[in-house]
Amino acid sequence: MVVVVAGLWVSGGLITNDFTVAMALTAVWMAMAAAGCLAVAWRRRELRVPVGVAYLLTAAVAGAYLGRSQFFDDEVDERVVMAAPAEAQEPAREEPAKPRNRAIGSGAFEPVAHPARGRATVVRRAGGGDVLTLTSFEVDNGPDLRVYLVPGAARGEADVNDPIDLGKLKGNKGDQQYALPKGLRRSRYDTVVVWCRAFSVNFARAPLS
Repeated sequence: MVVVVAGLWVSGGLITNDFTVAMALTAVWMAMAAAGCLAVAWRRRELRVPVGVAYLLTAAVAGAYLGRSQFFDDEVDERVVMAAPAEAQEPAREEPAKPRNRAIGSGAFEPVAHPARGRATVVRRAGGGDVLTLTSFEVDNGPDLRVYLVPGAARGEADVNDPIDLGKLKGNKGDQQYALPKGLRRSRYDTVVVWCRAFSVNFARAPLS
């Protein structure tokens, strides 16, 4: 079971960023796994039942995991860091400025492979450190969705290169927040991507300006 699942993960998500190729590799891997199980069952009669059951169970679990997200939403409502609008961030009088949260990049989500809406904002917190917030956010659900920061426009799967992985998407609906690594080159990593790692699909993007 572990080998079959590991093969699904490698063939579907790690080898390529092309959806068609990823699907073909996944199908080839499942066919190879089935052939291997049949070969074992043919040579070792006492293993026919356990090998067959293990393969069918693994396929069923993998199918349930990959298919569940097509029917159920994952909703979150995190308390995210807020920042004043850019025009309100400078004091009106010549007084020492108090530390405050500052929005240093923002952009609206756009659909790529799936419908999406909401806003991505990079906020520099008054106490230090940058975070990415997703607000009024909604995208189609899917298996193994990740939040990436990538260089360039990321208009398709082939454009998603050298990503910074911010972690698992907490929910396909609702406000949420992600810590950004220290020393991140914001001038280079200027697009937020919702990425399906299971099938190498670019769900949606939000160019930051």
